[in-house]
Amino acid sequence: MPITLKPIDLPANEADDAEFTKALMQSFMDTGFAIIRNHGLDQSIIDKSLDMSREFFALPETTKRSYFDPNGGGQRGYTPFGTENAKGFAAIDLKEFWHTGRALPAGHPYESVMMPTPSVSEIEAFDQATNDLFNAFDELGQRLLRSVATGLGLERDWFLDKVQNGNSILRLLHYPAQTEPPPEGSVRAAAHEDINVITLLLGAEEAGLQVKPRGVDKWISVEAPVGSIVINVGDMLQRLTNHVLQSTSHRVVNPSPERSRFSRYSMPFFLHFEPDVEIRSLASCVSADNPDRYPEPITANDYLRERLIEIGLIKTGT
Repeated sequence: MPITLKPIDLPANEADDAEFTKALMQSFMDTGFAIIRNHGLDQSIIDKSLDMSREFFALPETTKRSYFDPNGGGQRGYTPFGTENAKGFAAIDLKEFWHTGRALPAGHPYESVMMPTPSVSEIEAFDQATNDLFNAFDELGQRLLRSVATGLGLERDWFLDKVQNGNSILRLLHYPAQTEPPPEGSVRAAAHEDINVITLLLGAEEAGLQVKPRGVDKWISVEAPVGSIVINVGDMLQRLTNHVLQSTSHRVVNPSPERSRFSRYSMPFFLHFEPDVEIRSLASCVSADNPDRYPEPITANDYLRERLIEIGLIKTGT
């Protein structure tokens, strides 16, 4: 059955943010997810990036693989089908994807850990379209984090200097049609939690997204209205809030037989902290009833690397 997430309208004027913030925080605490309407993303930018995604994944395999860096941890450019697995799962996910990262000025201190995104020469409009969507997502993500900060009792711009040059990524996802039965145990994306601070997801035309909120013993399908955006808490925000906000397990299941001949495309944006930000439990989220689960802080970059090893994008020893 569909998850009972009531869409929340994002106010155009941040001065009218109180009710939105209250609803957003309640949704995050209840399920780790929220559905946002009136998000303000330009539909023409969304449509252009979706077109570019379809064009890129239709390129010959050898062409796509020319944009794959086997030592890059899947953080920029192309990652081939069957490369990533969910944490704790041996079976590979049935997907391929592209990552566009933040464009840094030459000589930036983070350029040693935030590599440039390769330029796709075969598709003239690809670079511009994906960078435009990255920037639009980045702006919206920072807007949403101002509400999260307010909801946590922090200064409204508390997140700003921690994410403005964050190692965020736009992912173009392609789950190919399943013309043959998939390998036993494999699904389009096995159960996982996101690594980052928050994820912003533009809905796919094909169904399949399911979540399992804290305290719920079954998987529930997420159905977002057309024109809305799904957002969810990532592990970094869960750790920062000492589990006050939950990072919820979710997955993308294989299609029903009648839809198996259709590919599935989606475009999530994973908003990250800057690499050297220390993630430590907020004092306001620690109490006798909720003792600190993470007495030792960890940098965002170290945390990211740990997780990339766990999901197979960085091989041990590389």
